Amino acid sequence: MKISATIILKKDVLDPQGKVVSQTLKNMGYKSVVNIRQGKYFEIELNESDKKKAKKVVEEISKKLLANTVIENYTINLD
Repeated sequence: MKISATIILKKDVLDPQGKVVSQTLKNMGYKSVVNIRQGKYFEIELNESDKKKAKKVVEEISKKLLANTVIENYTINLD
């Protein structure tokens, strides 16, 4: 089973990489870009057929390793 986890900085946390990308796009002529937040995307393949169990495993992985929950939020998507 494949599950994806998307990690992004919390709204109030400064995102310097997102700011650079946003400014670069504006410099390239994309004036309608208001804001960009950069994050991380993970595709995790598990040897698990039970969706609830698989989601629980990815929740644990996200909390313990993939996301710094002090400054980042994460979402899990069952594919």
